[in-house]
Amino acid sequence: MNAASPIKSNEPRENLFSASDIYEILRERCWLEPSATQSESLTRWIERATALLGPHAADRPALAELLALIFHYDAAAILQTPVSHAVLGREGARDVIRELALAVLAVPIVDSDRFKLIISAIKSRVPYTGRELFYPVRLALAGRVGDGELDRVILLVDDASITPGLAPMKSVRQRMLEFCAAME
Repeated sequence: MNAASPIKSNEPRENLFSASDIYEILRERCWLEPSATQSESLTRWIERATALLGPHAADRPALAELLALIFHYDAAAILQTPVSHAVLGREGARDVIRELALAVLAVPIVDSDRFKLIISAIKSRVPYTGRELFYPVRLALAGRVGDGELDRVILLVDDASITPGLAPMKSVRQRMLEFCAAME
C-alpha cells in the first residue's frame, strides 16, 4: 500500500484528523466557495466528513484523495480506465448498474438510510454479492472501485451538494444519470 492509499481494513481505525484538517483541505483545493462562511450546516458537513472519512485515511494526502471523489466526477473519464472495463466486463455488473439507477432515480436524495435500502433492494433483485455487487455501485457513484471507505464518500455526496459554502458538485442522482449516459 502506498503512502497516499486509504487504509484497507474493516476494523475500526483511529481517526487521525480533525474538522480543521478537512476545512484546510477544502480551502487549499478551492472546494469552498470564495465567499463561504463557517455556517452551522457547513460545520456539520465538515464534522460528518471528518467522522466518516478520517478513520479510512492513513495520511493527509489520502484524506484529500477521498474528498476529491466528492468534488470531482467525470463519468466519461471514469469509464475509460482499465479498472472500469474490468469491473463492467464481469458477469452481472450491468444488471447491478441498471438496478442501482432505478433505485437512485426513485429517491430525491441518498443518505445513510436510503443507501442501505438501495443496496438491500439491489441484493433482492440480483444474485450477486461482495465485489460483484459493490464494485459497480462504487464505480458508478464514487468514481472508482475499492472498499468501504468509498461507501462513506457516497454518503457525503448529496449532503455536500446542498450544503451552502461548498463548491458545486454532482449529486448522486446526477452522477448516476451521467454514468448511464456515458455507458451508451
